[in-house]
Amino acid sequence: MTDEKRKFVYSIFWNCGLITLGSLLQAIVLKEIAIPHNFVPGGLFGIGSLIFYKTGFLDPGLIYLLLNIPMFILGYLFISRRFVWYSGLAMGLITIFYQLVQFQIHIENQLYAALVFGSLLGIGAGMVLRSLGSNGGLDVVAVILNQKYNIGVGKVYFVFNLILFTASFASLDNDLVIVSMIAVFVSSLTVDYALSLFNQRKLAFIVSEKPDEIANQVMIHLKTGTTMLPAIGSYHKKEKTVLMVVINNIQLKRLEEIVFTADEFALFIVENTFNVLGSTFSRRKIY
Repeated sequence: MTDEKRKFVYSIFWNCGLITLGSLLQAIVLKEIAIPHNFVPGGLFGIGSLIFYKTGFLDPGLIYLLLNIPMFILGYLFISRRFVWYSGLAMGLITIFYQLVQFQIHIENQLYAALVFGSLLGIGAGMVLRSLGSNGGLDVVAVILNQKYNIGVGKVYFVFNLILFTASFASLDNDLVIVSMIAVFVSSLTVDYALSLFNQRKLAFIVSEKPDEIANQVMIHLKTGTTMLPAIGSYHKKEKTVLMVVINNIQLKRLEEIVFTADEFALFIVENTFNVLGSTFSRRKIY
């Protein structure tokens, strides 16, 4: 990543743009798909929705706003002011857009509605999480626990939503709760996809008798470096050099062609990697 690109990706304009678009998309699907079908979204908005369904008090958007107040106090104390400001912007925009959105999305089938809702909500949430903030609510707690105790964000959501949906089973129709769980599951998958989009990398290990030739071709044609790892073959006890290359999906086929053009007997091993930080790749996100 060039310095110019890094500056743009970490700029206020880029982060606010991601937050605005992601918040708008979330507000639309929450109001026009989730609420008409009485879905229970995950997280704090799910609690707000559950309170609204049972009491009619305020509306889920305003309840969500109130529930976020202690979350942002925690974010201010344990993360950073910048994180709180960006997360506050996301939470405020979701609340405002929720009040302003007035059109309808007609989907009669509950399962279809759950799939559409989960997919679009995940895309919107993923866009916000690609910024230096969060969607507010449970995201704040998840980030704190991840930074302080290395507890996975997914585990935090799983435990919280498990409790939420258990409570929902006691007060709502079982079919409705199951459909809501499907929507949340789809949303979780989509968030992961949105976060990894354009950032997924492949980790390739190359065992060859011509490591120098392959390394030179990789640097010339793919414009990326390689790491040479010393190794010893277990059968002949012969010293070898294993090349380690980190590339994106688009470059994978070109790397394969380079390897087997140079050495048709090479061993080519590829693994998926979710995130690569440092050097010429993505910068570590500092909230």
